[in-house]
Formats: sequence, C-alpha cells, structure tokens
Amino acid sequence: MFTLAHLSDPHLGPIPAPHWRELLNKRLTGYLNWRRKRQFIHNMDMLDALVADLVARKPAHISCTGDLLNLGMAGECATARSFLERLGLPEDVSVVPGNHDAYVADSMQHIINTFAPYMTSDTGRFEGYPFVRLRGPIALIGLSSGVPTLPFSARGTLGREQRQRLEQALRFLGTQHLARVIMIHHPPYEGGARIGRGLTDAIGFESALEREGAELVIHGHNHVTSVAHLNGPKGLIPVVGVPSASASGGTPSHQAGYHLFDFDMTEQGITLSARQVSVGKDGATESPLNLSSHHSQ
Repeated sequence: MFTLAHLSDPHLGPIPAPHWRELLNKRLTGYLNWRRKRQFIHNMDMLDALVADLVARKPAHISCTGDLLNLGMAGECATARSFLERLGLPEDVSVVPGNHDAYVADSMQHIINTFAPYMTSDTGRFEGYPFVRLRGPIALIGLSSGVPTLPFSARGTLGREQRQRLEQALRFLGTQHLARVIMIHHPPYEGGARIGRGLTDAIGFESALEREGAELVIHGHNHVTSVAHLNGPKGLIPVVGVPSASASGGTPSHQAGYHLFDFDMTEQGITLSARQVSVGKDGATESPLNLSSHHSQ
C-alpha cells in the first residue's frame, strides 16, 4: 500500500508588513482583502493541528497544490519554507504553485527560489513544468496554472507548450505501468470554478487527458472537497479537489481538511481508494471519499 496525502491552499499567515512599493499593483487590493476578511478565514492554529495529524500518519508522499503565499511577496517566502520543512524533506513533498503564489510578475522568481527543491524532476534539478517525480507505484506530474493576473481575477493558465509537454509525459508514462497523478492548482475542467477564477485553457487540458489518459488529478483553489470526472481513453478519470488546509468557521464543506489516496498493488494492477480527513476544534475525523460518483460536499 502506497499512501499519497494531498493538501492545498494553506494561505500562510500572518502576512509580513509590505513595503509601500510592493503595493503599487494588484497587491494593494489583495492586502486590503486580507486585512478585512481573509486573515479571519485562514487560521494558523487550525493549520498546525492539521499538519500534526497528517505528519503523524506518515504517508509515503505529500502533495501540496499551491497558494502557500498570499500576495507573492519575498517576505512571505521564509514562512513558506518553514511550512514545507515541517511537512518533510523535499524528496518526500511535492508542490505546485497557485494563483496567490504567482500574484504579480515579480512573484514568479520568488516561487522558484522557495519551491524549487520540491519541484525537481528525478534528474535532481528544477527544469520547468511539468515536472515528473516517480514514487513507488505512482508518477507525480506537477503543472503550474498560476500566472499573474489583473486585480479581481484569479484565473489560471497552462499554455500550449506546457500542455504539449504534459501530453508527451502522459504518453510515455502510460507505458510504464505506473499510476499517473496530475497535480494542478486550478480545477482543470470547464465550469470547475466561478467566472474569473477558472482555468482559461481547461478545454485543452481535457483534450490532452482524453487522448493520453491519467489515473488521478488533484487540485485546490475552490477550498472545498469535490469529485468530478474527465474522459480518458480507458474510461473516466477522477478529478478531486481538496478544502483549504487552514479554513476555519463557515459551513462543514469549508472546514480545514486533507485527502489520503491509497494505491494498492495487486496481481490485477494498481487499485485506488481515498479518504477525507477533516480537522476542527474537536480534532480530526476521517471518512471514506467516493471517487466513483460526481459530488461536491
């Protein structure tokens, strides 16, 4: 049994005081939104409890699908590095960036500086996206949908080149008897997020999977557990969204949580099952996660 843990959108706080020059762009509206609302939604005590529970379970690998930062500032990177070190060593933790990590143009270098050890391919170097990491019976394929956008937009984009490289990777890995697991921040299908928050080239992503296939797609961004399906050459592919790892209050569907995916190697091949772990003020509770039906909790 190989267990892959998935968490996303911790939105690490508190945000360090920005320099006034850092607010001469989209960051101004984001900073005001954090002060007014988001700092009360993302609870670091809740996140600490979630990380403690996750690490204690000792999964074989941990995946994080973005939004560790809030405004893509250099001052946030030390907190992000500390958070990743708490999860595990770079070879045991994989990360892809989200839209808050890639908040503005100068955030892109901060992403590489901070996340590169957790985005290396098996060559040992970060070589761009997608990166591929082989772990036990699975091949992790990391995509970047985080791109700088205008204020009040949280859209994501892969771009033609990244989609082409994805198809090539899926085609090759499909011959290796591995479970191909795609990591991406934005829900990668049409209608997966509200207007202004979705993946702009979702149709292109769907087409790539329809041609080459995959065994699992995991994402964040919506801060809620969801299960959808995309067509593949051998049947439906589960696409699973996870809540924010630091969410507090609100409805049960927005409670902090993470997912565990169990890959069981049998004589018939690799089978997949999933569990959801929700973390609240009374501790952590685990429940099965049904991958065979469409639902949003």
